Amino acid sequence: MVLGAPRHRVFVSYHHELDQGYRRVFDVKFAAQHDVIVDWSVELGDIDPGIGTERIRQRIRDEYLRDSTVTVVLVGQETWQRKHVDWEIYSSLRDTSRNPRSGLIGILLPSYRQAHLNGYDPHTLPPRLADNLSSGFAKLYHWTERPEELSQWVHEAFLRRDRILPNNARPMFARNRSGARWSD
Repeated sequence: MVLGAPRHRVFVSYHHELDQGYRRVFDVKFAAQHDVIVDWSVELGDIDPGIGTERIRQRIRDEYLRDSTVTVVLVGQETWQRKHVDWEIYSSLRDTSRNPRSGLIGILLPSYRQAHLNGYDPHTLPPRLADNLSSGFAKLYHWTERPEELSQWVHEAFLRRDRILPNNARPMFARNRSGARWSD
């Protein structure tokens, strides 16, 4: 843990179908074992997928993101395709009286494999995350299991949330996407 840094309430956004194993490791390692974060995320089965798009968005925003301070996006091979990941990032970046803005970081999972000069291809990241990497609001890291490292990343994102304006201009996904990468 960063010396003197408080534990932050972290919302974790990820591809539920493909990356649940990494999500579990993240929770056990950083919330349960080392107590460097307070997990504030949606668990599988928490929200009925049959309640409709607007209601799902509202529940995520009002019941989970409202009290979180940093959103961590676990980036696997197909995370960029998921509408719920896009909605969660979108809601995290909004700053309203009921839901203050959260900090934002992305963590490349070991399952993320892209050959690119930077170690990642921005067009295989969630587009809204890529926009905020470009603006300086978000940072991207490689998977770690070191609690001090994660604590530092989360705390720095928490501090950036009020110093840098995020880019939330992109329209929200209406549905999941497909393909190997996205383009504007």
